[in-house]
Amino acid sequence: MFQKICQIASLLSLLLSVSMLGGSYYAYRFITSEQFKARVMNEVLDNVQSLMPKVLDNALPDMTSEAIPKYKTTQTTQTTK
Repeated sequence: MFQKICQIASLLSLLLSVSMLGGSYYAYRFITSEQFKARVMNEVLDNVQSLMPKVLDNALPDMTSEAIPKYKTTQTTQTTK
């Protein structure tokens, strides 16, 4: 009786190990595929595009000036004797 229980447990363990190995292989192949990358990029871009007009309207000022203000420089002339 104990031998049958051990055999069933070992078969279940083997089945679990093989299914985990197969599932991991399938997940790796799916995540590294070009279709998965394209799907994720499309979802990200759709979400960003829907947020961008709202963010840009709130963040951009109505009037802008130069990036670096101009300073007047005073030139001193040195006289040579």
